[in-house]
Amino acid sequence: MDLVRHARAWSEAKGASEEANCASTSGRPPSGAGGHRERLWRYPVKSMAGEALASTDISWAGLAGDRRWAFVRPDSQDSGFPWHTIREFPEMSNYVALLDEPGRPDRSRVLVRTPDGGRYDVTDPRLGAELGPGLRVMRLDRGAFDAMPVSVISDSTVSALCALAQVPGNELRFRPNVVVTLDSGAPFEEDEWVGSAVRIGAAVVRMDRRDSRCVIVNVDPASGLPDSHLLKVIGTARGACAGVYGTTVRPGLIRIGDPVAVEMRPLD
Repeated sequence: MDLVRHARAWSEAKGASEEANCASTSGRPPSGAGGHRERLWRYPVKSMAGEALASTDISWAGLAGDRRWAFVRPDSQDSGFPWHTIREFPEMSNYVALLDEPGRPDRSRVLVRTPDGGRYDVTDPRLGAELGPGLRVMRLDRGAFDAMPVSVISDSTVSALCALAQVPGNELRFRPNVVVTLDSGAPFEEDEWVGSAVRIGAAVVRMDRRDSRCVIVNVDPASGLPDSHLLKVIGTARGACAGVYGTTVRPGLIRIGDPVAVEMRPLD
């Protein structure tokens, strides 16, 4: 309940003033503030189910093998967002992408297990036809990211927002790469990392902006069905942002349990 009270208090005091600017923050973290990495997630195919990892490399293009494949809509030639995602097909979250060679995540063949138990190569036209009419699949060496290649959120932020929306806490609604348990235990503290260099294991990531959310958070990752008004809650409580986006400053290996620490504060 403390997390819920914290979220409601923030909403009443500050939510309206930040609705239009997900890049802004209200505070500055002290150097060394942080926590430890609790979970790692990779999504070999954009908008399909996440793969839990014990360790992975972060390169200039984000986590190894993350979102290297994506499906493109036939009517997207003039769109700044051409991807076919959970927005258009919520059940896509129940399709599981599997790396045929996990040791070569950026070069591996990708197989997809469908909700009814079928299995296809990601390039198989039958898979595209099942996902939607006229789709084509693309491989992108640098990843198909909405904004930036590394997404980070704290488990306390997930818990607070899901509690406000009265849905079970599930980080996969937010499709993060790195889930952090903060030393403070306070929700939304990661927002204050924007502009800072943050060490994640052996890698360093610059946190560039807060993560603007969309209707995907309303979809239950387990069922693939919209079941909540979580986006509305995030809009009211947090200006439609939850978690932070970053870019790689120093590539390196990251593991579950490694420390996460702010190494350099932004300039005032």
